[in-house]
Amino acid sequence: MVEPFLGEIEIYAFNFAPYQWAFCAGQTVAIQQNTALFALLGTYYGGNGTSTFQLPNFVNRVGCNQGQAPGLTQRVMGETFGENGVSLSMQEMPAHNHLITAYTERGSANKVGAPSTGFLLGSPTAPLAIAPNNPSPNAQLNPLTLGVAGGNQPHENRQPFLALNYCIATAGIFPSFN
Repeated sequence: MVEPFLGEIEIYAFNFAPYQWAFCAGQTVAIQQNTALFALLGTYYGGNGTSTFQLPNFVNRVGCNQGQAPGLTQRVMGETFGENGVSLSMQEMPAHNHLITAYTERGSANKVGAPSTGFLLGSPTAPLAIAPNNPSPNAQLNPLTLGVAGGNQPHENRQPFLALNYCIATAGIFPSFN
């Protein structure tokens, strides 16, 4: 392998960081022992900037280029954003319907004018009306006919991914600025 640039990040498919590389897991590092790497990274990823700095953290994260593309939000070096789980509000959900599937009960023995266990609220002739006998306008259905879904619990909101190890070179060629 060619000698890497100091601070270069590589992806590895094994479970250890190679010699002179470190996992990109947000570790706090002493500046005094890593002055060249600190000169490149500064405190973009954390640390106090006087005695410590932090390595980039790719644990449960993906990389994103810094800058701004047309129609997108400006991103700065070291910025973290996004959420692992999202709870949708009513305003965020697209308009949709929850339909009721019902069957016509041909015999009148199981037809009643009010919600009851074991009975169908419908007319024995087509078209099927999910309502009591001779309903008044806006008749109330049994509250259990349609239920609330979701329970305000967050759902995972990530693209498909493959777990690999991101590692940063802690030794190598100091990149030239140009």
